[in-house]
Amino acid sequence: MCIAAWIWQADPVYPFLLLLNRDEFHDRPTKPADWWGEGVVKILGGRDVVGGGTWLGCTKDGKLAFLTNVLEPEEDPTARTRGDLPVRFLEGKKSPLDYANEVAKEAGEYNGFNLILADLCKREMVYVSNRPKGRPTAIQVVPPGLHVLTNATLDSPWQKAVCLRTSFKELLLKHGDKEMVAKDLVEKLMTDRTKADNSMLPNTGCDIDLEHNTSAIFVEIKTNKGIYGTRSTAVLSMKENGNVSFYEKYIEAGIWKDHTLEYRIEESQ
Repeated sequence: MCIAAWIWQADPVYPFLLLLNRDEFHDRPTKPADWWGEGVVKILGGRDVVGGGTWLGCTKDGKLAFLTNVLEPEEDPTARTRGDLPVRFLEGKKSPLDYANEVAKEAGEYNGFNLILADLCKREMVYVSNRPKGRPTAIQVVPPGLHVLTNATLDSPWQKAVCLRTSFKELLLKHGDKEMVAKDLVEKLMTDRTKADNSMLPNTGCDIDLEHNTSAIFVEIKTNKGIYGTRSTAVLSMKENGNVSFYEKYIEAGIWKDHTLEYRIEESQ
């Protein structure tokens, strides 16, 4: 599933600051965040070994992309892998808006997705979604401010989204113009296992138990296919000087680990 929250061009320290929980089966083969790519452009991000794509990635020239799935009763097993959507943007040369229009032409070939595309150097960010079904692909320029993305449309008021937005806003106000520690952000904001009351659940058409069990910010469900839930948390920040920090806490063979990768944005000519 996944949940992401970010502040965009509205903070005195960070032009961009992202928090993202990735939810997936714990035994699905996954590589932790690192630099990878076959061509000239290298991508920093985790990698889904099964599909070959990523849920969050960035490049040294300031491009960034991340996505969440849409919670719905049925998925097409023959659909194209959604993890390719961020990769193609990061490897290409199109602007966020141009790439969004390209995606719109083929959006029906994918299961439900929400995709954020950004050029951090040019201060451009675009949201793309192929849901609700039967409607034209949604393309929206993301305005400055605090945003939350779950498994519905951008800034939908799902209970966990409302809670995360409130907590994140309070923390930003508390810190003011001081830097924040990535580990602290994870512990204070992204580990909440509180589930929503049934009366506050979204009506996605899915089984109510699934909606309930995935209604927390941090998800952990025991299923007959193994443990499903939050298996990594990323904190990605950019400062005004172009310095980027990518902190990741992830589970590997049942053990939680963490690491930080840093780089400086180099604007392409």
